[in-house]
Amino acid sequence: MGSELKSLTGSNGSLAQHEDSPRGVSGAFKDERPLLKSDSNAGVAESTESIEEMEKKYAPYVRHDVYGTMGLGPWETKEKVLLGIALSILVPIRLVIGMLILVLYYLICRICTLFSAPNRDEEQEDYAHMGGWRRTTVINSGRFLSRAMLFTLGFYWISESHRSSSDQGESTGLRDESERPGAIVSNHVSHLDILYHMSSSFPSFVAKRSVAKLPLVGLISKCLGCVYVQRESKSSDFKGVAGIVTQRIIEAHQNELSPRMLLFPEGTTTNGDFLLPFKTGAFLAKVPVLPVIVRYPYSRFSPAWDTISGARHIFLLLCQFVNYMEVVHLPAYYPSEEEKENPKLYANNVRKLMAVEGNLTLSEIGLAEKRIYHAALNGSC
Repeated sequence: MGSELKSLTGSNGSLAQHEDSPRGVSGAFKDERPLLKSDSNAGVAESTESIEEMEKKYAPYVRHDVYGTMGLGPWETKEKVLLGIALSILVPIRLVIGMLILVLYYLICRICTLFSAPNRDEEQEDYAHMGGWRRTTVINSGRFLSRAMLFTLGFYWISESHRSSSDQGESTGLRDESERPGAIVSNHVSHLDILYHMSSSFPSFVAKRSVAKLPLVGLISKCLGCVYVQRESKSSDFKGVAGIVTQRIIEAHQNELSPRMLLFPEGTTTNGDFLLPFKTGAFLAKVPVLPVIVRYPYSRFSPAWDTISGARHIFLLLCQFVNYMEVVHLPAYYPSEEEKENPKLYANNVRKLMAVEGNLTLSEIGLAEKRIYHAALNGSC
């Protein structure tokens, strides 16, 4: 379910989305270059810079674990031995259990959707508003099996903390705290973020349209209530997706039976120490949001899905005996009247709050700079 988000509603109100998985909404779908493929122009532009200079310039995307830049080493003898042991024992076990969990949840979703017509709206199709025992079964089993999947991947303990409003002091605007937040906004570090949020609150996501056609995962994404986007679509279609997302947020705000939307307003992943500029798509509905901060402490391999190929990331993740996750749930953020009329201000204020509460460094670079950095690394490797 991993992916790279584009921009969720920029100044022109358009939308885009991550590459493979249900994630957040964002801006233009035009640039489809794979993040880890070399770009000749970018490579030339960066060829005169040393690795050290690039790491300063593109700090939010730099990996600092023992496996080196892009996970290519050099690896110490100790790491090779540990990887060899894990590859022969741990990886096969995790792969088998992980596949069993995925198939089991698919079968549960298949049974619960039998004789049930999905919601259809233009090219959208989902079972998000399926009610009764079917919805209860899908949600409860989904939360349990998502946590089971994380356990299988080595996340045996997850440190969670919940901040109260008093912890943050006074905030802007008058509040009606009976209002229900319509969206969850989270920083984005790894595709594992998805599994955590599924186990915690089981929200709806935004996903690439092709996800709906994938074996097993396709039906699961429909039960999650994913909003599908087509990266090659024209701007008029972006606005349609933005409208659907905003409508879903308002529905969740007004009806507690409607699933909240989870959005990653940064538009891409970081190494977990930084917070990129927020797109405004999560804030257009003018309703309260729930900020969540996810971090992955590590000593050997960083679970951050950044500056590393997907296959190498999954391999090293499966080989790590224990993984760690820390999650901070902030209280609902209620926008002031000024913030409601200015989504950019609303987004910036939530971003600053999350940076302070999560001890994250604000950075002003984005996906374009990430592509340049990755292209330069590919050119030098």
